[in-house]
Amino acid sequence: MTKKVCIVGASGKLGRYMIQHAIDRGYEVVGVCRQGSVGKLDDFKGSITVVAGKTNDRAVIREAVAGCDAVLVVLVPWGVQQYSSGTAQAVMDFAKPDARLIFSCGWHIARDGRDVYSWKLKALVSIGGRIARWLRLVELDDQVEACRRIFASDRRWTLVRGSDLTEGESQGLPVWSRHVGDPMLASNITRRIDFALFMVAAIENDELIHEAPAIVSRLAPSAMACTFQ
Repeated sequence: MTKKVCIVGASGKLGRYMIQHAIDRGYEVVGVCRQGSVGKLDDFKGSITVVAGKTNDRAVIREAVAGCDAVLVVLVPWGVQQYSSGTAQAVMDFAKPDARLIFSCGWHIARDGRDVYSWKLKALVSIGGRIARWLRLVELDDQVEACRRIFASDRRWTLVRGSDLTEGESQGLPVWSRHVGDPMLASNITRRIDFALFMVAAIENDELIHEAPAIVSRLAPSAMACTFQ
């Protein structure tokens, strides 16, 4: 039986890569994006169903996730209107009880207090986050709140924490650790196409249920060094 997969945030670069990976696996795909971004999905016309609207609109999410076996969500902290937490909560409220829920965010999200961050990342999150909020562009605190709700949920979730992203041909499925600060992650780089691959592959990987994997390219120098130690 063909799996039906909803991709929330489908029109972005990561979302479009996820769509292609899902199609390649034979999944039926529903994509959610804002009305003004629907044109970015023209390459997939006839191959996917598009639901247009804000991703924190509960009615939009309810329609989009109906009957889906998995929901992949790009948690974006746009504006100061609880975009991330509103999206995450709607997905958890309306997805099928047994659906796989795969969320994406950055390394700055911590789960158990055992992550170790560089001073550069801490400064970027602290100072950059305050400036972005003052400009009403980004609300990192709301992304943190969204992830807190996900961690507290008994749904079949995975929260994929991505390193810095770059474009380029696939280098294969990224490797992961439970904690930022692991030497394997030190290179802090992943191809965006492979971040999307990890998200889609997680649908079938039950070992990732209730995990918050921090990922890095499997060909990154730090990952290669740890592999061959």
